[in-house]
Amino acid sequence: MTSVANSTLRDARRIVVKVGSSLVTNDGRGLDEVAIGEWCRQMSILVRSGREVIMVSSGAIAEGMKRLGWSSRPHEIHELQAAAAVGQMGLAQMYETKLRENGLGSAQVLLTHADLADRERYLNARSTLLTLLKLGVVPVINENDTVVNDEIKFGDNDTLGALVANLVEADALVILTDQKGLFTADPRKDLSAKFVHEAKAGDPALEAMAGGAGSSIGRGGMITKILAAKRAAGSGASTVIAWGREEDALVRLTQGEPIGTLLVAQTQKTQARKQWIADHLQMRGSVTVDDGAVAKLRDEGKSLLPIGMVGVEGDFSRGDVIAIRDSLGTEMARGLANYASAEARLICRKPSNEFEKLLGYAAEPEMVHRDNLVLTR
Repeated sequence: MTSVANSTLRDARRIVVKVGSSLVTNDGRGLDEVAIGEWCRQMSILVRSGREVIMVSSGAIAEGMKRLGWSSRPHEIHELQAAAAVGQMGLAQMYETKLRENGLGSAQVLLTHADLADRERYLNARSTLLTLLKLGVVPVINENDTVVNDEIKFGDNDTLGALVANLVEADALVILTDQKGLFTADPRKDLSAKFVHEAKAGDPALEAMAGGAGSSIGRGGMITKILAAKRAAGSGASTVIAWGREEDALVRLTQGEPIGTLLVAQTQKTQARKQWIADHLQMRGSVTVDDGAVAKLRDEGKSLLPIGMVGVEGDFSRGDVIAIRDSLGTEMARGLANYASAEARLICRKPSNEFEKLLGYAAEPEMVHRDNLVLTR
């Protein structure tokens, strides 16, 4: 193994740990008290060594299903929300008990996409988490399944883990799962599949290797972990995908031992505002730009001017995050809009000296200023 593998977790001071439903609930049979206790014991060792740890835990819906006597995951959103409400009680209590047994305080934090899409709420969530870490408390985070709907759901807690890693500017994301790590193909179906010890986060080949969801309890699968690693890498956090029942996995990783699959971030930590823009999962609208504008944005690092826009989609306000698409409809960037969609349609293909005549006032010459713009491909 390379020195990168040995040093990535060894040097990490702030770590986000994510565990999946099948591990937390022992494949749906109920909360696994022994396993949760083990992770809490290991986290206490990390905290005592001077590290900061955040736990992102699935399992509320699965635990609720068990308590309600349901053998299969429901499809109706209100039933999923009910299961989450029932299961969250036991999940939070279990973590609180096990962390306290190991001398650590805990805090329950429930997040929705809306919390991270709104700039003020994003900053509030970040401030709260950083304060908890400073106090030596381990935040236990889950998606707020009791109030979200399909429009704003993260979709899986792998994505949530990556967003939290970006939110607090973590050094590493550790995804504990029921697999040893990533293979070149599904080892259950392909005997020639080889284990991937280390790769670059965001490498398109990784997505081809990953299969679909592997559990009827959770919603993820290896593909969601690969995409989460890619997202976490955007803020400079490397990701390890490892077997959650590996003995002392968290402790050994932070001692430099290569366990599981390491997906190395290729970028440095980005400016916080730009990372917030990049992390938007849903946007209210988009603008389509011509090839000349694409070149100026991608090759020259320029701002987006309305004269380079050929179309406006959706209904958005000034300050909203919008997608910027090329002539083929592919998103190539995103950023904060200086004009609402109705205004953008009026100034589309127009030079800035005509804005006052068209809008009745003169504001910024840019649709998206380069300081508020992030390239996505």
